Amino acid sequence: MAISRKDSFLWGKAPQKLPPRQKAQSELPDDIQKLRLEIHPIASELHPDISQQTKNVARNRKFLRGKKKFNMSPKKGIQYLVDNGLLDHRAEPVAEFLYKEEGLNKTAIGSFLGEKEELNLETLKVFVGLHEFSDLNLVQALRQFLWSFRLPGEAQKIDRMMEAFATRYCECNHSVFQSTDTCYILSFAIIMLNTTLHNPNVKDKPNLQRFVSMNRGINNGEDLPTEMLTKLYASIRNEPLTFPEDDGNDLTLTFFNPDREGWLLKMGGRVKTWKRRWFILTDSCLYYFEYTTDQDPIGIIPLENLCVRKLQDSSKQYCLELYNPTGQKIKACKMEGRGGVVQGKHQSYTLSAASEDERDSWIHAISASVTKNPLYDLVCVRRRKVVGSTSSND
Repeated sequence: MAISRKDSFLWGKAPQKLPPRQKAQSELPDDIQKLRLEIHPIASELHPDISQQTKNVARNRKFLRGKKKFNMSPKKGIQYLVDNGLLDHRAEPVAEFLYKEEGLNKTAIGSFLGEKEELNLETLKVFVGLHEFSDLNLVQALRQFLWSFRLPGEAQKIDRMMEAFATRYCECNHSVFQSTDTCYILSFAIIMLNTTLHNPNVKDKPNLQRFVSMNRGINNGEDLPTEMLTKLYASIRNEPLTFPEDDGNDLTLTFFNPDREGWLLKMGGRVKTWKRRWFILTDSCLYYFEYTTDQDPIGIIPLENLCVRKLQDSSKQYCLELYNPTGQKIKACKMEGRGGVVQGKHQSYTLSAASEDERDSWIHAISASVTKNPLYDLVCVRRRKVVGSTSSND
């Protein structure tokens, strides 16, 4: 049975007195809660839509993270977006995402569309249906279709995708071919023609007559009009089909749609010299590279709980400083020449922009990207006050 303060006196026992430091620590959660209650109505009155803005920022960051996950692993990326309520697990919204969203790896799109699971098959059908092929000749339609993703290497996947294309083309152009099989066969003939005409390693280039001869009888036993085949042949000869570059799955996929990127001068940590570096701000991290073409950064600065401010420096104009308000070292890392990773030794990072506008723009972008609890600064102040007062009482 718990003994109250009043009962303790009745039983002849004085209440136990906590040491000053322990007492201050026990009161700290109450102080934080009081701060929350005091700040909430004021913040709501001054910024009634701040909560919605915060939610939108968080949602956008999760959506961008989902796109990057998709580029690395299509299935996991889609699942991440579904789990976070950013995408419905249905063919229609997934197909629209693949068709309309910018920054997606075309190889990843092709990989997802080529899979044989039910969602993938349905998504492929809807994805192809989003293309409008009406009044286009077959080469024009192929150019549009083959630019929206990169064909996978497996024959079965290519077969399913080209079958879906032929079906859609015939839906949009009823009177061109007698069956989807004709469209399917001629589409592959055009792709092969493109390879033989424009591959420098192929010495025996087919002429128009051979192309026409190769496609005799494919229209349900009948020949296609020579005029049609002539136009298709000329289109490919004059302008080859273009396919999206296979950009692989390396670290560069992390840097799609950055919040900001550009050149800045960076002051060294151990050796105090200025070096020009290419900075990319994304996912609440600041990455820096030696050259814009580098795939791997030479340094990474997580921005969690950091602050940024203007800085006057006698040697350079338009400086800004990244620093930890607690005074501790910044938890950053740097790549060694041998490929290893070492922890950074910066108390702060000093950077210099090319102009005042650029510096202010970087400060604004970094401030927007910093992740921290809105009450972090207030709690730090209160914590320093409490710890300071208990230290003086010891």
